[in-house]
Formats: sequence, structure tokens, C-alpha cells
Amino acid sequence: MTGKDIAKITFTLVVFYLIGGFILAFVYANTSPKIYRNAEEAEKRALKQLMPDADDIAKMGEWTIHDKHAKYFIAKKGGETIGYIVQSFGKGYSSFINTLVAVDKDFKVQKIAILSHAETPGLGDEIETGSFKSQFAGKDLDHLKVLKTDTTEYIQAISGATISSRAVTEDAVKNGVAFLIKTIKEGGKTDVEPRHS
Repeated sequence: MTGKDIAKITFTLVVFYLIGGFILAFVYANTSPKIYRNAEEAEKRALKQLMPDADDIAKMGEWTIHDKHAKYFIAKKGGETIGYIVQSFGKGYSSFINTLVAVDKDFKVQKIAILSHAETPGLGDEIETGSFKSQFAGKDLDHLKVLKTDTTEYIQAISGATISSRAVTEDAVKNGVAFLIKTIKEGGKTDVEPRHS
């Protein structure tokens, strides 16, 4: 192979890479706004499902947990505050679990929603089931604790997925509720370090 052949092959490869780069940039430029709008719509639907009685759910601000940026919201009905929703993250077995937590005015959990995760299929992904999520209704900060035994006072761990159960309960939900209490009730700072029991 001569130097001329090598130059020709190199030139061809550079042209193909440039064309590929332009195609990717074009696709990204056209799909990125749609992806953003779809994510916003999904968030609005999730917020409404968590606080169906609210006629207005407005973003109050942002906070940071596990170096991830999260939001928090106020929910109103007829101009009166009926509760709050906080986005939070829990460090699971194989992913950060992106969670929304709805609380009433007394900061008792009403509902939770799992927005995204990459936990183990068939084990950790059980955090998405209604039977797990329904345990949170009515729990205050002191009762957000995972037990491996039968319990109604606390949160019962998913069999074989204690790490995922704790990531949601004692990391995402508990830290989110603690943040709301500190920020709204006590008027504290807006960034808190994750706390574990």
C-alpha cells in the first residue's frame, strides 16, 4: 500500500465521519426539543396523579441530592395550600432511583411515584408495584424506615430487594420529606446532605 492509498482511505474515512456527525447533529437538533416537551408533559401528568385534588401545582424551587438537581412544588386548591411535592433520588443497588413524593400540609406522605431507575428486573423493579408504593400513605418522617418483617407501621422490604426498598424509603422519600420540612416548615437552607437511618 502506497502513501497515496493511505491518504485516499484516510480522506474517505474523514468524509464519512463528518457526514455522520452532521446527520447526528441534525437529528439531535430536531428531536431534542420534542424530548424535552415530552419529559415536561410526563412530569405534569405525574404531578397531577400525585395530587389529583389540586387545581394548581407550581414549582417552588430546586435542591440537590446525591449531586443531582431536583425540584419541589406547592399544590393548591382554590388558592389554599393542600400539600407539597418533592423530587428526590435514592441510591439503589444498580441505579439512582428518581422519585416524586407528595405530602400533605402536615408533611405526611400521601403518594409516591417512581419516575425512573435501572434496578434489577424481577427484584429491585418491584419498587414500582402498587403494593410497595401504597405502604407510604400516611407515613410521617419517623415512620419512613424499612423492616424485613411484616409491618404496617413502617415500610416492609421487598423480598430479595432490601437495598432498592431502602433506597426509595430511607434515602429518596425520607430525605425528600426532611428537605421539605427544613425548607418550608422551618425556613432552612435548600440543599441538604442525604441522611440515612
